Amino acid sequence: MEVTETALPGVLLITPKVFGDDRGFFLESWNAAAFAAAGLDPTFVQDNHSRSARHVLRGLHYQIVEPQGKLVRVVLGSVFDVAVDLRRSSPHFGRWVGVELSADNKRMLWVPPGFGHGFVVTSASADFLYKCTTPYAPAAERSVAWNDPTLAIDWPLDGATPSLSAKDAAAPRLADAEVFA
Repeated sequence: MEVTETALPGVLLITPKVFGDDRGFFLESWNAAAFAAAGLDPTFVQDNHSRSARHVLRGLHYQIVEPQGKLVRVVLGSVFDVAVDLRRSSPHFGRWVGVELSADNKRMLWVPPGFGHGFVVTSASADFLYKCTTPYAPAAERSVAWNDPTLAIDWPLDGATPSLSAKDAAAPRLADAEVFA
């Protein structure tokens, strides 16, 4: 696999080796030894799978207690996936990085603890998988507004209004959000 640093230290773009022919393909989406050799040694405790329609925007989510590291990928369709540094002590606080994840490119993104995470679906629908390092803790879940002007995330919405959950529509701006020290 190929591991590439993004503009945010710690957020990694992972391109697996894909073995394919006219019958289909095979890839390892997780191999503890290979990831450890690349400097990633998380312990995953939960796998999640979501399906969303075009222009559904989920995020920016994080857990303030028991923060989650997430290894994310798309197995059907495509998304624009975003990680935001929410560690106030970081020189990159409030900066974001976005990448296309799709069934076609088969790339994965490692979003470490201390980062907010979100995505918008850019295809007719998308199946999104993520492995998490800590269990979901609803009482610890926080979010930051997807359209916070201080973040200025360039979501590829092509003029469309995103479809949001009530929770995401009510998310506070970064200046008012509880973030990491």
